[in-house]
Amino acid sequence: QVQLVESGGGLVQAGGSLRLSCAASGRTFDSMAMGWFRQASGKEREFVATISWISYRTPYYADSVKGRFTISRDNAKNTVYLQMNSLKPEDTAVYYCAARAGSRRAQVSDDYDYWGQGTQVTVSS
Repeated sequence: QVQLVESGGGLVQAGGSLRLSCAASGRTFDSMAMGWFRQASGKEREFVATISWISYRTPYYADSVKGRFTISRDNAKNTVYLQMNSLKPEDTAVYYCAARAGSRRAQVSDDYDYWGQGTQVTVSS
């Protein structure tokens, strides 16, 4: 089993920045691919970013966040981050951290085995 705990959400004005963190425990973190997803009110959960544990594999991003968001991980701290810059009101959502065994950077939520409880991000205009 893997436990994931997100933090760092909050209220920010448009154009601002937030950094989300996801702390993992219960399994070897450095053998797992990690992802961030988000779900806005009344909408389906959507892919945001994913990162492999293999360092030379570049992360994948949704087109809507490319150039503004950066996913990274610190295996020594069992933590994955999502740096969010130039935030827009349409980025408002609950953000979820997810983990899957293996190195593949998956963009589909069904490919993930473990999920955090989510953290709310609200961007005001």
